Amino acid sequence: MTSKVYLAMGIFSALTLSACQTAPKITADSSIKAPMPILSVSLDSDGVPDNIDRCPNTPKNVITDDYGCEVAISMDRGLKMEYRAFFDKDSSELSPKYQAELERVGLRMQEHKTAIIRIEGHSAKSEVYSADLNKSNPLAQARADKVKNYLVSKFNIAPERITTTEYGANRPIAPFDSEEGDMFNRRVYALVTEPEKQKSH
Repeated sequence: MTSKVYLAMGIFSALTLSACQTAPKITADSSIKAPMPILSVSLDSDGVPDNIDRCPNTPKNVITDDYGCEVAISMDRGLKMEYRAFFDKDSSELSPKYQAELERVGLRMQEHKTAIIRIEGHSAKSEVYSADLNKSNPLAQARADKVKNYLVSKFNIAPERITTTEYGANRPIAPFDSEEGDMFNRRVYALVTEPEKQKSH
């Protein structure tokens, strides 16, 4: 009887030792690291990785979507482009990022001689220092004028092709109750359009 007990204890000890040797050692410093994703480079000039680029060999200075295809409508159907810029609080200065995007708009308007642009200036409610939101808003107007002046001075776009208007804080696109919402509302929105060409009969 005693020998059977010792034999059973020996087998249990061997199994326990084996389990200790094969189980991974986990410490407080242990961590599981996911492999870094492999990104494909863009061989053309649109900046879209080639593994998702549906329109390869895109030339420079062309507005593209997330898949590297040109956004602007072809000349015979008219041009349509959107432009957005966001601003620091109480500022009408364009950051370099939005200047670069505006340069694409300027180049397109140079190519499409009859295209016009409508520029809307907006502000956050925290930037309006009057209880009457319907009063004119100089900051929102200054933001729209900044975009207009950039196009006129750098790309020689005729002023009569540009319309500016300000809406102050009357047309928010996000709630006013957070800094994030205010950031989205401190903006300029612009739409470039070109009349469709009349086809000869």
